Amino acid sequence: MGTSPTHDSMANAVRFLSVDGVEKANSGHPGLPMGAADVATVLFRDFLKFDAADPHWPDRDRFVLSAGHGSMLLYSLLFLTGTGGDKGLTLDDLKSFRQVGSKTPGHPEYGHTAGIETTTGPLGQGLATAVGMALAERMLAAQFRGVVDHRTWVLASDGDLMEGVSHEAIAIAGHYRLSKLIVFWDNNDISIDGHVSVLNDNVDQVARFKAAGWHATHVDGRDVEAIRKAAQDALQSDRPTLIACKTTIGFGAPKKEGTRHAHGEPLGAEEVAGARKNLNWPYPPFEVPADILGAWREIGAKGAAERDAWTQGLAELDPVRRSEFERRVRGELPKDLDAVVDAYKRQLAEKAPDAATRKAGEAALTVIAPAVPELVTGSADLTPSNNTKVAATVEISPDDFSGRYIHWGIREHGMAAACNGIAVHGGFIPSGASFLCFTDYARPSLRLAALMKIRVVHVFTHDSIGLGEDGPTHQPVEHLAALRCMPNMYLWRPADSVETVECWQAALEKAHSPSILALTRQSLPALRRTHVVENLSARGAYEIAPAEGPAAVSIFASGSEVSLAVAAQQILKGKGIAARVVSVPCMDAFFDQPEDYRKAVIGDAKVKVGVEAAVRFGWDSIIGDGPFVGMTGYGESGPYKAVYEFFGITPQAVADAAEARLKA
Repeated sequence: MGTSPTHDSMANAVRFLSVDGVEKANSGHPGLPMGAADVATVLFRDFLKFDAADPHWPDRDRFVLSAGHGSMLLYSLLFLTGTGGDKGLTLDDLKSFRQVGSKTPGHPEYGHTAGIETTTGPLGQGLATAVGMALAERMLAAQFRGVVDHRTWVLASDGDLMEGVSHEAIAIAGHYRLSKLIVFWDNNDISIDGHVSVLNDNVDQVARFKAAGWHATHVDGRDVEAIRKAAQDALQSDRPTLIACKTTIGFGAPKKEGTRHAHGEPLGAEEVAGARKNLNWPYPPFEVPADILGAWREIGAKGAAERDAWTQGLAELDPVRRSEFERRVRGELPKDLDAVVDAYKRQLAEKAPDAATRKAGEAALTVIAPAVPELVTGSADLTPSNNTKVAATVEISPDDFSGRYIHWGIREHGMAAACNGIAVHGGFIPSGASFLCFTDYARPSLRLAALMKIRVVHVFTHDSIGLGEDGPTHQPVEHLAALRCMPNMYLWRPADSVETVECWQAALEKAHSPSILALTRQSLPALRRTHVVENLSARGAYEIAPAEGPAAVSIFASGSEVSLAVAAQQILKGKGIAARVVSVPCMDAFFDQPEDYRKAVIGDAKVKVGVEAAVRFGWDSIIGDGPFVGMTGYGESGPYKAVYEFFGITPQAVADAAEARLKA
């Protein structure tokens, strides 16, 4: 009877598959996998709950490689455990590391490779996203008791902890006492520039995490028993845990071990050969002995029995609850949502309320939230201003996760990253909120949501100079354009209450894209006074006010400026000039439409005018070289009507611009 492979041989399989992948690509980061292989081996062998045959098992533990630059560590683990079966990674995939079209890109990409829980690479994002995963687990467990019970594990680097978003993330996790979140810190004291503690950072990270309400401890990252004991202690903690693992970057490399040269570049043939000799790994590149590979495949299969038991338990659940759980995990919206929205639109058409679209958003949520129980809202300490908390979205607390409203504190970046984590975890549709100008604080996480093709619906209010007295520091002028240019990010800017609920509906229906609802502080008149079953806003643009006869002028506007465009239409009518108005609640959705629809909406009027209380950038694709009434610089403090007058964004200015171009 043969003996089981040693821990060192198991960890070395991870090390050298990683090293070989980087060498073949002549690009990558070999140092982290070499230093952290022991930690990863202990985690996967002794603690991680997963079944490699089903990487989408809803109650699996989540593992996040926040240090995404060390991606070969994760790819090696996924190959060794057989994660994904026939759809998982092969040796050929490892040999194609960092090549176009491969399953092993430079940084892990969600939805691209079986077993990747979230896209990482921008440092700090994985850790912050994992906080959202851990929150989602607690919230889903509160709603489906006995069905959800798993942990979130993270491997983070020095760089992850230096990024500012880590401060926001660990504060959120500490406040909510997310005890099922366990972070291993690969404490190797090396970054691209050199020794971290010498060059740029002497923060006592363990003390910092403790101050944020975490359990935190130091261990030797090569001491298997110490790692195991620290992880075991974490399982018993009533707080999230940081395990600071002292490791050596590039462990085993004769000359580059412990230096920056092991961080972000291939070791080179001489160093690789020396490492193989030092660590007693005499095998050719990409070769793993059968007994070692077999032991790793057993690790991948060990969770099958637990998954089978979980599946049986789910089958025995009350059929209504089981169906609801499965629907939410699949990401399907409730079937009656369309009817709920249609009934509400009928009410709005009858009552025609004037309202700020942030208030219209609150009213829409009052209807939508009860109909969509997976919708989770929240705010970065602007609840009374964002208006995203309604009766159906009861706030969560460290002692009660059964609600659906999250107070994020003044942490826009941490909020957006955690919302990404809630989305990739599954079972919820997250929605954060703040002021539109503060998307600057959250942009890296917004971009990752778009890159990952996940459904997150953010509400960002105070969307223009119309917020008034707070002035140019808070008045977004470039933000609409900056967000519209982000691929796969849908920016919705509704003009009244009907458009607001339509935009909410359209955003919820985009299962593979994040959305932003940009809503006003100031009140707007009701424009849609005739009920239409179709969601016109979902088209991105549509004619909201037709011309009387052939149009000489087409006026295109979004949000609060649509009512100005309608008023300008009347001024032009008084001068005998036929004009039409097109509402453009979402340029991105409009550009998705068939060409014939786009041409029909843009029309053939001689003059095309754009109006938006923001910069022109992006409008030329609709108005060509037509006049644009909007902003060319930053805003001004004052009552919002006076600010609009000051910048010349008025119905008269729109009409004058159109008339001047007609006469040109």
